[in-house]
Amino acid sequence: MVNKLQRHALKRPMKEKVSKRVGQTADLMMQLDMLLFLQQLAEEARSKAFEEKTATIRAQHFKASTKKILKKVRG
Repeated sequence: MVNKLQRHALKRPMKEKVSKRVGQTADLMMQLDMLLFLQQLAEEARSKAFEEKTATIRAQHFKASTKKILKKVRG
């Protein structure tokens, strides 16, 4: 089973960096966004590996797909 990131591990840096009030569930939304980003990155890396006809996903596939995913996320 996958271990979840502890809530205090996300809340503490958010409170230190942001001088404004943050909602109670902001850390959960941030964790959800992070998981969705990682899922998109893994899917894109899998498709890159499939294009190169390899059975394993390597670091080069992640590096190549990171640029594309970051462009989508930024808007």
